[in-house]
Amino acid sequence: MHAVILDAASLGPDIDLTPLAAQLDRLDVHGHTAPGDVPARLAGAEVAIVNKVVLDDDTLDRLPALRLICVLATGTNNIDMASAERRGIAVRNVTAYGTASVAQHTLMLLLALAARLPRYQRDVARGRWNTSPFFCLLDHPTLQLADKHLVIVGQGELGSRVGELAEAFGMRVSFAARPGGAADDPRPSLATLAPGADAISLHCPLTEATHHLVDGALLATLKPGALLLNCARGGIIDEIAALAALREGRLGGLAVDVLPQEPPREGHPLLSALDEALNLIVTPHNAWISPEARQRIVTLTADNLADFLARG
Repeated sequence: MHAVILDAASLGPDIDLTPLAAQLDRLDVHGHTAPGDVPARLAGAEVAIVNKVVLDDDTLDRLPALRLICVLATGTNNIDMASAERRGIAVRNVTAYGTASVAQHTLMLLLALAARLPRYQRDVARGRWNTSPFFCLLDHPTLQLADKHLVIVGQGELGSRVGELAEAFGMRVSFAARPGGAADDPRPSLATLAPGADAISLHCPLTEATHHLVDGALLATLKPGALLLNCARGGIIDEIAALAALREGRLGGLAVDVLPQEPPREGHPLLSALDEALNLIVTPHNAWISPEARQRIVTLTADNLADFLARG
């Protein structure tokens, strides 16, 4: 079977692709692929392996040999799923490959916000510690996590692991019902839990129901010192409203690993605000990038290939 990887560079240069090659007669590897080059590179291939490269209806229509699309991620929004189904092309994704990596990153953000690390690092860089009349700086009261309330949206493998780690710090953890989920979900809504939250962490998919789940109205119900973290998808929070709340002292800290457009080639207000004296952290969608997580993607994709071949 002939397979083509279109954006192998998205996994990094240190990842071993041997498990994939072992399942195939031929594997062509491309680090990056421009949209216009996709049909030519996949011509004659039976398997397309992609991370973020878009395979739309027009592209799939030009690939009569294609039998399988392996997505090197959980999300399949870059694939025209209806078109693939109509053409009998199977689509396989990977899940739970980065649980430890993303959960670790989330706790890092939570701890940094609680310690007001961005603000203290800025003070140290500007020499304020050098001129302090005391042995330390006390300007930004920190948040002790023990006995504080963390509200998590998303009780899957990732959200559950974040909850376990938070409990190790003595936090009380509640899971909110996910908008768009089952009507008989017994969990309280985020709107119900938000006023009592010391921190909110988002680990749910971006859907019509979760778009701007944390908006200006919900932000207005939070404690002034509450922390907000988004390691899910950009757009689940209204980033502009959250930034305004942070600037106005109505939010204690904001950390995001995701933005609505990635990479943010046109910039974003949160990026511009990093120069301000705010308890703000923006990381470049890299919560998932531990070597172990990236290699796990290859292993799971090889399993998907093996399962597909076994089914004939």
